[in-house]
Amino acid sequence: MTAPAPVSPPASEAEAPATPPSASWARRWLADLGPAVLAYLVLRLVCLAVLAVFARLAGSPLSPLLTDFDAGWYAGIATGGYDTAIPLKPDGSFATTNLAFFPLFPSLIALFDPLIPGRAAIAGVVVSWLAGLFAAAGLGAIGSHLRDRRTGIALAAVWAVLPHALVQSMGYSETLFTALAAWSLWALLRRHWLTAALLCVLAGLTRPTGGALAAAVGLAALVAVIGNRGRLTGGGWRPWLAGALSPLGMLSFIAWVGFRLGEADGYFRVQGDAWGMAFDGGVYTLKTLKAILTGAQPLALYMATAVLAVAVLLLVLAVTERLPWPLLVYAALVLALALGGEGYYHSKSRLLVPAFPLLLPVAYALARARLPQAGVVIAALTALSAWYGSYLALVWEYSP
Repeated sequence: MTAPAPVSPPASEAEAPATPPSASWARRWLADLGPAVLAYLVLRLVCLAVLAVFARLAGSPLSPLLTDFDAGWYAGIATGGYDTAIPLKPDGSFATTNLAFFPLFPSLIALFDPLIPGRAAIAGVVVSWLAGLFAAAGLGAIGSHLRDRRTGIALAAVWAVLPHALVQSMGYSETLFTALAAWSLWALLRRHWLTAALLCVLAGLTRPTGGALAAAVGLAALVAVIGNRGRLTGGGWRPWLAGALSPLGMLSFIAWVGFRLGEADGYFRVQGDAWGMAFDGGVYTLKTLKAILTGAQPLALYMATAVLAVAVLLLVLAVTERLPWPLLVYAALVLALALGGEGYYHSKSRLLVPAFPLLLPVAYALARARLPQAGVVIAALTALSAWYGSYLALVWEYSP
């Protein structure tokens, strides 16, 4: 008896190519993180549209509003490089210098500048927006890892409408740093040690708050090493290497500035003598707070005070929510740097833009709420962010 011939699949099935693993991976990530990125993008565009309307009413072009202050410093580094010395004022005192600005963001501006029409500062805005999208994806990934996708969407949405979120639309480095910090912490939570460390190195080349991220990654690596009793088995060498690598980005730039100026403490002289931004443990903050509470002050100082107070409350709530301790360490150190820094009180709320773990209690509450209730909260935060961003761009005379 002859065995039946095997049945061949239809030609269309037999000839259909298998889905590449990379395409499947991309679709999965798009489905998981796309809503968080889309929510972020829509909310930032709404705030930008409001600013554009007010700018038109004020007779001011939109482009200069997004490329002023720090954005101009970064563009200048991208096109002209760093100062070779701290410049002097006519009276012999130190003037501000671009040596205070970390190199990764202006390096990306220099990379994109030939591809983007217009000035280098416009390329800085493009880099900032692209980095914002990656940051939103990172926040979505962390929220999904901790709870669910809805939490990730809520976290990205709330971050998009912070009171100081205007800088996310400007040629500032906050979005790039937040993107690197978010993905580094995500990798850390998943024990991808080398990925976390390498992203931490890049973050340390972006902003001085890279020290807070390096402390979180390094401490997590130390805990892992102690938990493993120092054994170099089963991939146990990775935490050792991650801990060693994590501070190298920030330390390398500090060392380079010192070498360029011919002084070991050159970077700290730049911060303290040229920019008046030394760390005094909070003395300046308390003195300014006393002045705010005892006399009339500009709106920006009241808003900065309110943001700092809310940040402290959110840190307490984050502890009660039992967030993973590396997130708490990172957020607490960013907050400590903002509270303890001398100078530029009005910008302290901007310094907290990368402290996204503080927003997780809010994201948890929004994810649990019904959709109409969550929508009302997001709409109110968007209105506040759009209004205050317009104030900072059109009324406030200093850097946001």
